[in-house]
Amino acid sequence: MANWLTLLPAIVAIAVVLWRKEVILALLLSLCTAELLIFIQNGQGIGASLLLDGSIQTLERIVGVTADAGNARILMFSLLVGGLLAYLRYSGGVTATVNMLVEKGVARNARQAGLLTFGISFFTFIESNLSSLTKGISTRGLFDKFNMSRARLAYIIDSTSSPICIIILLNGWGAYVLGLLSTYELPLPAVSVLLGSIPLNFYALFTLAVVLYTIISGKVYGPLRRAEQQRNTLSHHTEIETPATHPSYMLVPLLTLVFSMVAFMLITGNGNLVQGSGSKSVLYATVLACLVAYSMMLFSRRFNHQQLVDIGFKGIAELLPVVTIVLLSMALGTSLKVLGTGAVIASMVDQNIPHFLIPALLFLAGSLMSVTTGTSWGTFAILIPIGIPMVTLLGLPPQLILAAILSGGIFGDHCSPISDSTAVSSVAAGCDLLEHVKTQLPYALFCGALALIAFVVSGWIMI
Repeated sequence: MANWLTLLPAIVAIAVVLWRKEVILALLLSLCTAELLIFIQNGQGIGASLLLDGSIQTLERIVGVTADAGNARILMFSLLVGGLLAYLRYSGGVTATVNMLVEKGVARNARQAGLLTFGISFFTFIESNLSSLTKGISTRGLFDKFNMSRARLAYIIDSTSSPICIIILLNGWGAYVLGLLSTYELPLPAVSVLLGSIPLNFYALFTLAVVLYTIISGKVYGPLRRAEQQRNTLSHHTEIETPATHPSYMLVPLLTLVFSMVAFMLITGNGNLVQGSGSKSVLYATVLACLVAYSMMLFSRRFNHQQLVDIGFKGIAELLPVVTIVLLSMALGTSLKVLGTGAVIASMVDQNIPHFLIPALLFLAGSLMSVTTGTSWGTFAILIPIGIPMVTLLGLPPQLILAAILSGGIFGDHCSPISDSTAVSSVAAGCDLLEHVKTQLPYALFCGALALIAFVVSGWIMI
């Protein structure tokens, strides 16, 4: 089978999204395409049973996603988030917290609300999903209060979570990349290379700068500007329409979520924070926060058990479409890995090219790989074994090569409609997933173009 055919599932997904504006249909057709190609790749041939066997294998691939414990935890977490958000909304705690923040002067206007969202990222850098969820819960009501769209909130959430996690690095991201680097003989210690990549991680730095500009200036452009005028939301309600009660109904579950996340990271990492399991910790913390919110509402005597169960399931139901997208994107990512799509894209940079262009080409390869597979970590796992050996063989600066790979992975992740971080950000903000992708894409492309130029210039100077 020709190598270029491995790119066909990604092409199908993008084409259907642009044509029909339906992410679930695009993912299903892309997954079916990938499974049919795998069927042919395994030497089964093209025959009458191709469609039947391919369809059955597609279903089995979706079922197989839940066999992985990490995937199952993410799916459970995504559902439970809906219940938690519903509890906070129906309790009146969100409305009360918004009123308190406005009265205390913490967020008296749209700019301060945006800066609060941005600032929370620096306190929740431990895990990207925790960061997205905390920012969404904390500021959804404020964005409603000041007539800002959920699409703007989703953009700020998504464009600060991963970039800050990959810059601060005292978290699972840093431990993961350090683990990938530790198997190679480098001219500098792996920790030094990792730290040295921070000022060269151009996409992350440019993205944070543009987000800060957007917040301070209040100016939005392109599809985000149109969304701002329409103020599209996932369920067409605001967080502040429920009568205010007391801020504790929001703040206590929220603080429970954040602090228990840190505690569970320490527990699962045997006392080492950066070695903790993000998927386990965020699930356990979300369950605990749900129990706290449920208990507070029950003891308030304003709700009985059955009412709280109904509220919880209403919240879960609101997120079922997004969780379906997460499930299908996980299945597609597995299929593309079996098909070898990432390896084909990576081979595109393995040509006879000028050395100073290698960082820029690694950035492009990482971007394409991440946008088609929906995973930045998977991109790191594939490209680091390709890029880092070049450091020794060709005498390239390891910090620049690593930064190009990390930047490409995050850039593609921001552009991908099948990325789990994109889905979590839209869930946290209460924004339609496709709306979020469409409104964030021009900003990501602008920062990506700046990063590409920066990697070309840096390669020219440093190599």
